[in-house]
Amino acid sequence: MARERSEKKFERPVDEFEKKVVDVNRITKVVKGGRKMRFSALVVVGDKKGRVGMGMGKGAEVPMASEKATQAAKRDLKTISIINGTIPHEVIGKYEKTKIIMQPAKEGNGIIAGGPVRDVVELVGIKNITCKMYGSNNPVNCVKATMNGLLSLKTAEEIAQLRGKKVEEIL
Repeated sequence: MARERSEKKFERPVDEFEKKVVDVNRITKVVKGGRKMRFSALVVVGDKKGRVGMGMGKGAEVPMASEKATQAAKRDLKTISIINGTIPHEVIGKYEKTKIIMQPAKEGNGIIAGGPVRDVVELVGIKNITCKMYGSNNPVNCVKATMNGLLSLKTAEEIAQLRGKKVEEIL
């Protein structure tokens, strides 16, 4: 009597977001019995269609901290204005002592950015951009400065709507 295997497959729901673990830190708390180790993770999630979020999480193990950070990032999603794979205009993002200058680039230039800035820009869905980072290169500050800069972007249509004019009048 042969047993038939059940063909049930456990399928995970397809997640529309990609995630990148930007930074993992080891945190040590000194207690009476010795040192207690934990981990802190910084994660950026995005759908490469203009939505991106960042989150931080802490846990006893790296996967637990990463999962908490991912959940926090998905709750913190923001929409970014993108035109033809690049940003609509030059923008400066600031956070604490970190300053990031982002400039639109021509088609085929690619992403010219380093470290955490590149991770954020890729997950937003920007294909052509030039970035320069000044000041602190702390990953948390870099990600927050990049997010601040990207959130301050406005298209010509959004500016015209805010001013109550037509797009032709402001160009």
